[in-house]
Amino acid sequence: MSATAAVPTELVWHEASRMLELGWVGGRRARLTARSLREACKCSACEKRRRDGNPLTAPAQTALTQINPIGEMGVQLVFSDGHDRGIYPWPYLNELFEDLPA
Repeated sequence: MSATAAVPTELVWHEASRMLELGWVGGRRARLTARSLREACKCSACEKRRRDGNPLTAPAQTALTQINPIGEMGVQLVFSDGHDRGIYPWPYLNELFEDLPA
């Protein structure tokens, strides 16, 4: 998939279910929980934890408190635990959704 095709046409935060839903051209839709997104953070501190063998396990009640656009490249997600360092490029979000079990 090209970088352009990885850019969603729709992004919806479902507060009650704590799910982020993205939609792409062609009708493809996918959802991920805030917890899964928090655990998938690629900031340097989270990457270091994973390298050190201590991957983050976010609480089930983890929520998004903000979704901030980062130009045309993706979004910054801010979580209920205060974590705000993760930038989620569109291709990375697309990869996370593609890795979901069918």
